Amino acid sequence: MKKKHHQLIEEIGVHTFLIIASLIAIFPVLWLISTSFKPESEIFTSNITIAPQNFTWDNYKYVLNLKDGIFFTWVRNSIVVALSTTILGLFFATTAAYAFSRYNFPGKRGMMYSFLLTQMFPGALLIVPYYNLFKQLGLLNSYTGLILAYSTTALPFCVWMLKQYFDTIPFELEEAARVDGLGPWGTFYKIVLPLSVPSLAVTAFFSFITAWNEFMFALTFMNREELYTIPVGLRSFVYYFRTDWHFMAAGAIMITIPVLVFFFFMQKYLVSGLTAGGSKG
Repeated sequence: MKKKHHQLIEEIGVHTFLIIASLIAIFPVLWLISTSFKPESEIFTSNITIAPQNFTWDNYKYVLNLKDGIFFTWVRNSIVVALSTTILGLFFATTAAYAFSRYNFPGKRGMMYSFLLTQMFPGALLIVPYYNLFKQLGLLNSYTGLILAYSTTALPFCVWMLKQYFDTIPFELEEAARVDGLGPWGTFYKIVLPLSVPSLAVTAFFSFITAWNEFMFALTFMNREELYTIPVGLRSFVYYFRTDWHFMAAGAIMITIPVLVFFFFMQKYLVSGLTAGGSKG
């Protein structure tokens, strides 16, 4: 009885802690949603309330009609950049990870650790080298430069993630496929990739999120308003002496919708991919 009593107390304590932690994590999101439906007069006031007293859709209407629909231009730019980054990053990450997983070559270990080394530096240190390089190549104010910058930023994590997953696929399957006449590329494309859908979903989601939310590179490399991505476009609500929090909150809510939809449809693969990719070193 005493043991069961201690277990009950322990379970109550654990669940209480998890509930408090969940509320702390959810509260900023609830506050953001509430702010997006509040008029400006309710935001800049000493009376702090979570639920809006005067519910309004005006913030969303203002953002959608901003400067003849430039918000949709920012959305289009972000979609183009994020999808291109995902596709390009997956191509390089899958091929590199497969090579690291299946082949032995001089410098393999050093190259793998070099990917980890690049993750140790903050992104701000890369802005000046990238800017000088893109300036010489004429890639400033272009999607190409931004996509290349995002792809290389997400590449180390994607390579490590996919490499760990490829290691879990039995090599005997590839040997059997080669006996049936498939070459290295056919084996990779028809055998390995279909078995790696969960891990591909994780890396695709990571690449997409990296490009979708990134601010520093986009702000530095894009100087024209019609080329802004959404994070940079939302900066237009921040002024020298004030910030339009109600408009920014409405814009922030709208730009999370594509990511939530993607996660909703891919969550099964994302969870299994994270578990399998992290189970073997």
